[in-house]
Amino acid sequence: MSAPTIHRATARFEASETLRAHLQRVLVALVDLHVQGKQAHWNVTGRGFRDLHLQLDDVVDAAREHSDTVAERMRALQVVPDGRTETVATTTDLSPYPAGLVSVGDTVDAIVERLAQTVEVVREVHDGVDAEDPTSADILHEIIADLEKQAWFLSSENREA
Repeated sequence: MSAPTIHRATARFEASETLRAHLQRVLVALVDLHVQGKQAHWNVTGRGFRDLHLQLDDVVDAAREHSDTVAERMRALQVVPDGRTETVATTTDLSPYPAGLVSVGDTVDAIVERLAQTVEVVREVHDGVDAEDPTSADILHEIIADLEKQAWFLSSENREA
């Protein structure tokens, strides 16, 4: 009896080093946004706490879901995503989140700033991604639209008519 034949499918498309780097940068920003959003969620304090506490979960969920989508796209392109703590800590484009308790107003400002920083990363890599892989660029469009909506919702907390 002979050994069974092992079939090895080959991918039709493999990301270039540039595409890999662009998607990795987006992944890191999203993972960091997720973690910073949870830090904000746990440590927000003051008038309006409960509503913001719950709203931050929407930001966290969006960042987590988008990071998963980006990581899975990377795997589809034969790229190994790296979301390890040390990688995120040393390569993130996001400002560090303040330690300790943070007021509602300052939390809104801090998370809106991090949403803007994440969107900036996505916009910076977009054209390079689109040139090589329009499908990945479509994912980036969804991320931009969603995170900009989250920023609008949150920033409205600190605005007056």
